[in-house]
Amino acid sequence: MIQPEQQRRAYLRALGIDVWVSRDQVDSPEVLATESADAASETLDWSGLRAAVRDCTRCALHKSRTQTVFGVGNEAADWLVVGEAPGAEEDRRGEPFVGRAGQLLDEMLRAVGMHRGDVFIANILKCRPPNNRDPAADEADACRAYLERQIELIQPKILLAVGRIAAQQLLATDTPVGKLRGRLHQYAGIPMVVTYHPAYLLRSPAQKRKAWQDLCLAMRVAKGQAA
Repeated sequence: MIQPEQQRRAYLRALGIDVWVSRDQVDSPEVLATESADAASETLDWSGLRAAVRDCTRCALHKSRTQTVFGVGNEAADWLVVGEAPGAEEDRRGEPFVGRAGQLLDEMLRAVGMHRGDVFIANILKCRPPNNRDPAADEADACRAYLERQIELIQPKILLAVGRIAAQQLLATDTPVGKLRGRLHQYAGIPMVVTYHPAYLLRSPAQKRKAWQDLCLAMRVAKGQAA
């Protein structure tokens, strides 16, 4: 999967790698506007970040959303759970993971002794893609600075990437979830575990055992970070 140039630069910047671009690219209004908004996001507190997300028009999804879905939970959580994008119910209620998949996520958290309020739950995208399609590369790139700032503010001990889109976006890869799960990754210096999306587990309940293994791995890592 070849990423667009703008997304490639975002990935490289996140890794601390200097990126060369032509003068025409640097001076383009689109690049200047995006980089200016990214820079502004880097200094926002929770209140300012919520307002920036609420009023965001950085991609076309703002035209079709009911409301943005900022995220929910403990702003000083040890765990940050990252999903894909809001669905229809999330778009209506303004909260991530509120349907059947959300109920299963709550059960998964309870299985390791936690509740929804103990963690922070966010998505790669803050707006719902029409018909629940996969996020487009430019949409994910437009939202990236918001998620990065959430991570900076929370400083979690563990990132749990839930599902293919979240895992592939955070790790800048097209490797299937089945090959990413079961081992420890790093994102911006933070330990990260990949697991299946609850919606997938509802369709494929035989995979729940593997998801349980992933949660146990995340729990061990988080406890080790706290030690």
